[in-house]
Amino acid sequence: MRIEPDLALALRLADAAGDAIRPHFRSSGLDTQSKGDASPVTVADRAGEEAMRQILEAEAPEDGIIGEEFGTKPGTSRRDWVLDPIDGTVSFIGGRPIFGTLIALLVDGWPVLGIIDQPILGERWVGASGRETTFNGKPVRTRACRELSQAMLATTGPHYFDDHQGQHFMALAARTDHKRMMMGGDCYNYGLLASGHIDLVCEAGLKLHDWAALVPVVEGAGGTMCDWNGDPLHAASDGHVLALGDSARLEDVIEALACDH
Repeated sequence: MRIEPDLALALRLADAAGDAIRPHFRSSGLDTQSKGDASPVTVADRAGEEAMRQILEAEAPEDGIIGEEFGTKPGTSRRDWVLDPIDGTVSFIGGRPIFGTLIALLVDGWPVLGIIDQPILGERWVGASGRETTFNGKPVRTRACRELSQAMLATTGPHYFDDHQGQHFMALAARTDHKRMMMGGDCYNYGLLASGHIDLVCEAGLKLHDWAALVPVVEGAGGTMCDWNGDPLHAASDGHVLALGDSARLEDVIEALACDH
């Protein structure tokens, strides 16, 4: 598989989404609505995805498209582009530049390319199978973590866990450096992990468009992404997601999550 043409296409998608999104950031009278699951959506979410879909339909019509805002367009190539124009819409609405545009390419359901793009700060992580992850064009690496008790843990928020999931998350948090635990951040946390600033992200209830782009970014920086059982993530995964900067801590994390209550 030649990844260069796909990378070039993905970078154009990120540029187009950013151009569509930036004019709406911190704009007065931003049109915000609620989707069927009560999550918010804005005109910027839709404009970003529309910009990316137009390019894909013109340049890769045989590929499938799985988008957060406009659903799935089946393809014939065993390849699917997974698009989340604004991962972290609440942060976008609140004027916080820690949301991101997520772009992934799946082949037979496995993520082989991913981009996390923060269009306000001009920050972009790019990961692809067999390549080092880059941040704004320069290679980045995750950091070592000698003990789980020293790990800096991040999650988007406790309200995204149900009671059962929350109990297991708190069991994990109790084993980490919980005084430095980070809340909020959505996809931005995974970029920070890839760049060696935090050690662990734990989330549940994620959809394919929430995590597909993150896998190549984290793994290309030397980290690990898996579900709460330690199994690799693929299109049929159930949304329980772990990202670790140091794979040596994986058994410790799985053990902590599995604690009985």
